[in-house]
Amino acid sequence: MTREAIAPLPKPCNAEGKPRRTGVEIEFAGLTEARIAQIAARALGGEAQRSDGQDWEVTGTKLGDLQVYLDISLRKQAGGTLKELGLRIGREVIPVEIVTDPLDREGLLQLSDFLDLLRSEGAEGTGRSLLYGFGLHLNPEIASSNAEDIVRPLLAFALIEEWMRETWPIEATREVLPFTAPYPKKLIEDLARLGPDAALDAVILAYRKHTLSRNHGLDMLPIFCELRPDLIAPEEGKGGTVSPRPAFHFRLPDCRIDDETWSLDNEWKRWWFVETLAADPELLGLMCREWLTAKTEFHLLGGKWLETCEKILRLAGHK
Repeated sequence: MTREAIAPLPKPCNAEGKPRRTGVEIEFAGLTEARIAQIAARALGGEAQRSDGQDWEVTGTKLGDLQVYLDISLRKQAGGTLKELGLRIGREVIPVEIVTDPLDREGLLQLSDFLDLLRSEGAEGTGRSLLYGFGLHLNPEIASSNAEDIVRPLLAFALIEEWMRETWPIEATREVLPFTAPYPKKLIEDLARLGPDAALDAVILAYRKHTLSRNHGLDMLPIFCELRPDLIAPEEGKGGTVSPRPAFHFRLPDCRIDDETWSLDNEWKRWWFVETLAADPELLGLMCREWLTAKTEFHLLGGKWLETCEKILRLAGHK
């Protein structure tokens, strides 16, 4: 990957002045957990060891520690024969997942090179089969706990999600699966009315009013549970218990690891675009007003937010 890839975010440092880090979760098929761990130890250094059943851990690599496991709830909840049966059946449709430590930009570039190596070793992405629905989740650390550093990226994503899915579509199987469901229209409406300078508590309350599901393109529950567990408790999350952390959980991106034209940078650009819009509160305010006009006022032929969004972004120099 070129050094120009993985563009720095508009706010590249956290509240302590240190580079923001991003954890990555990669789902794919074609290789066993043991094989992936062995490839990782050879390419990145460190020690590969089985941690639990078929789960593997590679410690001390250039990227920190890596977790490698079949992404199935039976992995942690079942035991003995039932677990082994579930794992064998799951291999036909359920991905192996690699979970990284939080990485700086250089770490993300090295991870991208490692994904290229896995491709050459036979890794298969979401487009290889109609039964696959594999994603690549990004967990960018928040710039700070200030309201604007949380509210504005959320608002930017909510306003452009429909446009983003149309312009940079995700794989068809993932589109129909429930794991990356679009935000409810009423949530977007409330966020647009609150605007880019909204108080964090008001945004959290609007979010919980309309959804407690983790299965959205941008899952905000980890941040909300980290900062305000009195407003949303981790056990309230639907689709899995929430692990509170000060990081966005961006679930929308695909993993097309077997496609030579695909890279980690392709998916990073989606989030970079969200934060680029978030850094322009005047533009966000305009988009809020236009979204409300397109979506809540009567139009004989219906609202035309996609066309309006495209025009706004183009005139603002983002297209």
